[in-house]
Amino acid sequence: MAKHLTLLLAAFMLFSCGKDKKNNDEEVLNEEKPALAFSTKNYYKKTSLPCDEYCPSVTINVPEAENVPVVADSINNKIFNTVRGIVYLGETPYEADNYEDLMASFLGSYEELKKEFPNDPMAGFEAKIDASVDYTSDKIINVKMNHYTFTGGAHGYGGERSLLFDAETGKSLSYEDIFTNVDSFRQFTEGKFREKFNIPAGKSINATGFLFENDKFVLPQNIFFKENGLLLFYNSYEISSYAEGQKELLLPYSEVNEYLKVK
Repeated sequence: MAKHLTLLLAAFMLFSCGKDKKNNDEEVLNEEKPALAFSTKNYYKKTSLPCDEYCPSVTINVPEAENVPVVADSINNKIFNTVRGIVYLGETPYEADNYEDLMASFLGSYEELKKEFPNDPMAGFEAKIDASVDYTSDKIINVKMNHYTFTGGAHGYGGERSLLFDAETGKSLSYEDIFTNVDSFRQFTEGKFREKFNIPAGKSINATGFLFENDKFVLPQNIFFKENGLLLFYNSYEISSYAEGQKELLLPYSEVNEYLKVK
């Protein structure tokens, strides 16, 4: 009898331990994983050379991803490298590793020129970056980047960039990642573009003054996800002259859902 009681007690203890372990495992699984978050980082630097007005400067405001290291690193590196490809003076982007170095390099280039040509006014040299998270979903993070640079000449150059990321991995998304068939979407979009800008069917896409290369319609370099649809955005010089400015085409989701893999 005592032997049976001992066996029953041992079995009960094993069951209790197993149940406790299961409950602990479930608690660990149910713990919320850190959520990806963004904070805004602001950087500013101006020339160390004397100046009375329109002092050369660099202003950079960018979102910085946090909390999920691998995903955040992927997003932050892409944002930085995009800025690095905009803020430079000369033939190629600087070999900078961070925003402080990038600003110092840009202003350093100006200061070298100023020392070489001291009598040249060279007023107004500047670079401005203003980026923010413009759209998020379970699948996509869309960062919008406004930029402007002036390094001499008749006018500076400004524009907008759309950076698209996989919300789970932080990897950059190409149009092939977004659309079920890029060519089919392009054909659909051309019809909508012609409709908005009054380009007759059967006529050249450049019939009304656009500057599409090889007279062939192409999707813009930047597409933004908005709450009410896809915004196709052509920067100045992309398909028209600087004087003509930027061109936009908004396509409601009701018209493009069939072409989208994610949104």
